[in-house]
Amino acid sequence: MSSRTKKRCRLFLLAAAALAAAATAPRGADLPEFDGERALDLVRAQCDLGPRDPGSPGIVALRDLIEQMARRAGLSAVRLPFTAEDPLRGGQVEGWNLVVSAGPPGGQRLWLGAHYDTRPVADMDPDPARRAEPILGANDGGSGVAVLLHLIELMGRTPPPQGVDLLFFDLEDSGRPSEPGTYCLGSRHLARTWEDFGSPLAGGTPRGLVLLDMVGGRDLHIPMERYSLARAPAWTRAVFARAAALGLEAFDPRPGRAIVDDHLPFLERGIPAVNLIDFDFAAWHTVGDTPEACSAASLGQVGRLVTDLVYRP
Repeated sequence: MSSRTKKRCRLFLLAAAALAAAATAPRGADLPEFDGERALDLVRAQCDLGPRDPGSPGIVALRDLIEQMARRAGLSAVRLPFTAEDPLRGGQVEGWNLVVSAGPPGGQRLWLGAHYDTRPVADMDPDPARRAEPILGANDGGSGVAVLLHLIELMGRTPPPQGVDLLFFDLEDSGRPSEPGTYCLGSRHLARTWEDFGSPLAGGTPRGLVLLDMVGGRDLHIPMERYSLARAPAWTRAVFARAAALGLEAFDPRPGRAIVDDHLPFLERGIPAVNLIDFDFAAWHTVGDTPEACSAASLGQVGRLVTDLVYRP
């Protein structure tokens, strides 16, 4: 059997499994239509705020925007402050995770996450003179947030049939190169404290986390991230099976590389988590990570998947 035939067989089996699951899934509510162009507008809106690195006016404005959009939609929005050592600049830095909740309270809940901060330095830029500049992070940061922001709009108009929590992580991208432990500070904090008294997440039980990171680039290609596949194989395969059933060609049900990202702290605590990421993005950590590097079609594919997961548990 050729490799092409094997790939087709895998895709067929994934699609068949997802269709079988969908046939028995409760409908609960009409499935709203996710608009990739609207998501791209929301990428541009974030970039219009400027870089969103820790302590910047841009990240303060984005926090306010997330809260305002959630409240306009009639959804709960809670800020969760924390402090950490700033890996790049030194000293203490204040971070803020945000949790936006929709649907019935308590019970089993779907978690969707993205980091909303951007890299403070363009250390991978081909021009050495620009490597100290902060990046706009249209794709790296902005794309996942844009999908969640549009989902807030959809859930405000059409309440989901299940509990859904949107997790906006701070301080993901301020780490030192080759030191994985200096990244993902916001998600590390939330993974440790989500069950604490007073946490907006404490009353429910997560079915699993779907993390969105760099999901807006052109020629989008999202394989199965290796940490996700190794530590949450059933959850990862279920999410990719749903993508196959929807005919979303950006999703490739083959193992990709292992990536340190905001899903890892939750995997380490036994919570199923899958990282949807296209790491082969040429403008990664460069000043070229602008809205022009993003695609409404790519955002639309990812948005269709998460919308389906929200409205067809």
